Amino acid sequence: MALQSKHKVDSAFSMSSMTDIIFLLLIFFMLTSSFITPSGLPVNLPSSETSDIAMQEVTVSVTKDLRYAVNDRVVSREQIKSELTTLLKDKKGQVVLHIDKEVPVEYLVEIGGIAAGLEANVSIATKPY
Repeated sequence: MALQSKHKVDSAFSMSSMTDIIFLLLIFFMLTSSFITPSGLPVNLPSSETSDIAMQEVTVSVTKDLRYAVNDRVVSREQIKSELTTLLKDKKGQVVLHIDKEVPVEYLVEIGGIAAGLEANVSIATKPY
């Protein structure tokens, strides 16, 4: 007389929960990588003790060889005021300056003055120590 159990245990491993976890991790990393907003030109930012994250409506980048970019669009020095005027038209916006640490301060002051003249909030991007 052979005794058999009515409840058989299946020893197969289900991968459905593993694929769900991997899919969720993929979505998480895709979303968090979109919060990183590099400037249009490669800039070596200065260091600061406190580095706050600001919403970047308009970014102005200046490299050490004095190339300019406004929102990832390379422009000349003379075009910066007109670009900022069109981007900040009829609103008080936020302008984040991505200025290389080797650029003389006069260029920072010039661009900051243009943005402040358009009634924009100006902040300087830095990297933490």
